[in-house]
Amino acid sequence: MENGNNFTETLLQALDQKAQWYDTDELPRILENYRLLHTCVRVIFDFLVKKAMITPDPYKLDKKISDIKAPESEQFLENERSVIMGMRFSDYESTLDFLCNYYKFSVSQITLANIKKLVDLNNSISWNSFSSNSNKTNTRVLATMVFSAKQSCDPLTASMLTDNLSKASHAMSDINSALKDYTEFQKEWYKGQIRRNVILNPNFDANKAMSDAASEMQQIKKHFASGMGKQPFYNELVEEIIHEDQGEQKEELQKKLLSKLNVEKESEKKAAKKIDTKSLIMAALQVLASTPPQIGQIAQKIHENHDLLESEHNSIMDKIKRAFRKAFGIQEKPLFYNVTIVEQTTGAKRVEKINYQAFMTELATKARRFASVAQANSPAYKKINAMPEEKIAEFVSAQISDLNHLIILLNAMDDFFKNTAAPANKSKVKGLKIDITTLKNSIVKANQQRVEYTSYIEEEAQMKKLGITE
Repeated sequence: MENGNNFTETLLQALDQKAQWYDTDELPRILENYRLLHTCVRVIFDFLVKKAMITPDPYKLDKKISDIKAPESEQFLENERSVIMGMRFSDYESTLDFLCNYYKFSVSQITLANIKKLVDLNNSISWNSFSSNSNKTNTRVLATMVFSAKQSCDPLTASMLTDNLSKASHAMSDINSALKDYTEFQKEWYKGQIRRNVILNPNFDANKAMSDAASEMQQIKKHFASGMGKQPFYNELVEEIIHEDQGEQKEELQKKLLSKLNVEKESEKKAAKKIDTKSLIMAALQVLASTPPQIGQIAQKIHENHDLLESEHNSIMDKIKRAFRKAFGIQEKPLFYNVTIVEQTTGAKRVEKINYQAFMTELATKARRFASVAQANSPAYKKINAMPEEKIAEFVSAQISDLNHLIILLNAMDDFFKNTAAPANKSKVKGLKIDITTLKNSIVKANQQRVEYTSYIEEEAQMKKLGITE
């Protein structure tokens, strides 16, 4: 039993080290891939809504997500496609949002049972085999919708959509690969918890258990509930424990298991891998490249609100003036909106005059600018990527600062339209709050990447200043 205790002690130490590595390194990486997937899904979802291919779930905000659950996958009638897929895709996006913002990615949380839930969610839409010929209902119907709507897109939108589908595919492949390895670890973690909480329990009769395999199984079953609580009893994993303790090849199994759990190799691999700071700052740019659909949606709503206000000035004289300008090719006079800006820090208010035509032109320019770097093989992306890192960082910082100012103006524009429209038209005003929040989330994610880049650069500078070099 002394050799058995030595093996168990060594095994539990190795499991704890590996669990710490998963908690601090690997599970956060899986979470980042889910966040990338969620960003891509939001772009595709907004695109399909804009193209009227799906109907947004009207009860989305009333649904409270508290666990991982894959959307339904049953067949449905063709005339229900827009509504059913709108609801399922909305549920899928909401679950990803829950995963990315509220779910704890830790060894204690993501158990074997919860891995199954994640796998079911991942399989509900096959991004890495996204085809209209898929044998999975949701994937097939969604792919058909996307490819159909893509045919009527402008080249930039089509290119951006292709890029997001590609990113979703890569993110899902990375997630599935990581979960496959993590599942193997969780099996060993489960077995380790049985050793820690059941076999090492003072009430466990070790001498009787080690007399033969059947006796060890009997002892584990006897004390399982008191040591493992409500965790399920996986018979095949318990049998693996017994083989490692009493099997003819136990020494070989023990050696193989400890080798598999060797976390030092992972640590050495991480230490040897130098942080690619340029990739970090370019990743921030890629997040900004996902914003054109959001900006486009906002611009469309502002245009509709503008037309709504203009319709309130539709007298005979207004019509004559418009006809006269059109007949003689006279350019429209600049239209200015006096909007109220609220300073977030002080709450102070000030009025700012916004040139409507210039503002809409600027929105279109921003959308084109970010769309032009959506793909890594585009000329604009290559041009920026060839710049020195500090120049790229300056460019990204300037874009983030510019977008943050845009958020302030958009909130003011939203209030302006709601307050200015005639009472009979107030219900027709297109609200911007949800779209502004979506855009703001993208800005926050881009800024997080920028801050991470800056932290690494400052750390490297400090180490050089102290004379510490790698």
